[in-house]
Amino acid sequence: MSEPVGSDASSATGPSTPVAATDVTPGGAPEGRGLRALTATDFSLAEATGGVRGLVESIAPGLVFVIVYLVARELTPALVAASAVTVLAVIVRLAQRTPVTQALSGAIGVAIGVFWAARSGQAEDYFVVGLWTNAGYLALCLVSVVAGWPLVGLIVGLLRGEGTTWRQDRALRSRYALATWCWVALFGVRLAVQLPLYLGAEVGWLGTARLAMGVPLWALTLWVTWLLVRTPAAARDPARPHPGP
Repeated sequence: MSEPVGSDASSATGPSTPVAATDVTPGGAPEGRGLRALTATDFSLAEATGGVRGLVESIAPGLVFVIVYLVARELTPALVAASAVTVLAVIVRLAQRTPVTQALSGAIGVAIGVFWAARSGQAEDYFVVGLWTNAGYLALCLVSVVAGWPLVGLIVGLLRGEGTTWRQDRALRSRYALATWCWVALFGVRLAVQLPLYLGAEVGWLGTARLAMGVPLWALTLWVTWLLVRTPAAARDPARPHPGP
C-alpha cells in the first residue's frame, strides 16, 4: 500500500503487501518504506516517503517521460529519457555509496514500463503495469476484508508481535477492517480515474493523474491508516498483557 517508486503508489513495490509495498511501476508510490511507519510512535512523512531525494527519484522518471513525449510526440525519446533519469539515480547512489534499494526498485518499475511501451508502440502502455498492480492490490485488500482477515491487521499484528490475537478484539478488528477499506478506496479511485485515460490513450493526462494520485494520495492514506492503528491493544487496556515477545 504501496508507494514512492514512480509516480503512483505502487511501485510500487518491494514487499508483497500493499500497505508497504513499493509500487515498482513507472509512477508508483512509496510502498515498502511506509510499512514501519504504521507502528511508529510519531508519523514521519519524510521517513515514510524516503525524504526529498526519495520523492525526486520516484517522480522524476514518469514526469520526464510525459514531458518529453508531449514535446517530441515520439515514443522512443520519451522512453530513453525516462530510462536515463533512472540509471542516473542509481549511478549517483553507487558513487555516493548510499543504499540503492529505492533507486533499484524504481529502475525495475521503469524497465517494465519501457518494455511494454516499446513492445506495443503505444505510449500509454508505459503506465499499464501500474494499473494491473493497483487492480491486484485492490482485489487483495477487498478479499481480506470480506474474509474477516483485514490485511492491515495482519501486517500490524506481525510488526507488533501480536500475531492474529487482534481478531479476538471486536473493536480492534473493526478498526483494522476500516483501515484496509481506506486502501481499497485508494486503489479503486486510482483505477476509476486512470483506466479511462489509459483506454482513451490520453498520455499527458494519464501521466499527470499518476503523479497527482501517486505519492500525495498514498501518503495521505498511510497517515490515515496510522491514525487508526497507532494504539496497540496492550496500550488501550493496561490490564491486558502484550501478546508479543
